[in-house]
Amino acid sequence: MSALVALQGSLKPATTSKRKPPKAAVRSGTRKPAAAKQSCPAPGSFITDEFHCSHGKLSFRFYTPRGSKRRNLPLVVMMHGCSQTASDFAVGTGMNALADELGCLVLYPQQSQRENLARCWNWHRPKNQSRGQGEPALISALTRHAIALGNGNPKRVYIAGISAGGTAAAIIGAAYPSLFTAVGVHSGVARGNIRTLPGALAAMRGESRARLTTKAPRPLPTIVFHGDGDRVVHPSNAAGFLETLERSQPGGLVSKTVYGKSGRGRDFTRKVYRSANGEILLEDWTVHGSGHGWSGGNAFASYTDPTGPDASREMLRFFLSRQRA
Repeated sequence: MSALVALQGSLKPATTSKRKPPKAAVRSGTRKPAAAKQSCPAPGSFITDEFHCSHGKLSFRFYTPRGSKRRNLPLVVMMHGCSQTASDFAVGTGMNALADELGCLVLYPQQSQRENLARCWNWHRPKNQSRGQGEPALISALTRHAIALGNGNPKRVYIAGISAGGTAAAIIGAAYPSLFTAVGVHSGVARGNIRTLPGALAAMRGESRARLTTKAPRPLPTIVFHGDGDRVVHPSNAAGFLETLERSQPGGLVSKTVYGKSGRGRDFTRKVYRSANGEILLEDWTVHGSGHGWSGGNAFASYTDPTGPDASREMLRFFLSRQRA
C-alpha cells in the first residue's frame, strides 16, 4: 500500500473503547514509587512495551546499545511511515546497529490502528499540530518515559521520521523545543497551514505547499532528505523547510552546495545553510533518482532505497554533534 493511499485511511473515524486498562498497566509518565521503578534494559536489548498517559496510549520498541553499561546516552526517537511498524522501521533504517557503533538509545513509537487503519500519524489534524494535546503531547510524554527508562541524557534528545512520520517529527520538535535538540525529516512535508486531509494530499502531490502564515520562532536544527523521483511525497516539499527557516531567521543565511555519489551509485546534492555566526541550521539532501524510501536503508524492509547515501548515519552525525545548553 502506498503512503498516499494509506493516509487516506485516516478518513475512517477512529474507534474508541470505554474499557480502561488495568491500573497496574497505566504509566502516567511521572516518576513511580521506588518499589515499582522499572530497571534499565540490558545492553543490546530491544524491548517491546506499551505506554499509557492522559493523552492516550502507544506501543513502542526501545533499543539499548551493546557495550558498556554506562548510561546518560543520547536518545533518538524514530517515527515510522504509513503502513509500517516499529520493528519494520528499525530494520529498514538500520538504526540499532549504528546505535551500537555510536552509542545512543533508540525509541520507536508505533501508531495504533485504532487511530489510523494504515498506521499513519495524523499530522494533518489540527489537534495534532501543537503543544499540550494529541499526538505531540503523547510522543513527548513517551519520550520523557524513555529518557527515564534508559537513564538517557535529557540534553541530547532527537526526533526523526519518514513520510507522515517525518512530518510529525517536524511538528513535534517545533512543539517541544525544550525537549528535542534537532530534527530529521525523510520524504516529509514541512509544518505549516495544512489542517485537512485534502490539503495534506494536495501538498503530498506537489499541488500546494505547507506554509507558515505567521512568523514563528527559529526551528530546531533540521536535516532533510528527499528523493527527486518520489511519487508519494513530491520533492518540492523540501523547499518548505528552507522557507520556514527564512521566515524565522532574523539575519541572512550562508549556503554551501556539495555534489557527491553514494558508494552504490546514487548521485546526491547536499545543501548546507548556516547562520551568520556559522551555526548549521539546515541540511537539505536531494537523492537523485530515488523514490519514496529511506536512503541507504535495508532492502528487507518496506520503503527503503539501499543504493542511496546512508541517511541514518548522516542524521546521527548531524544529531550527535549537538546538545542543548
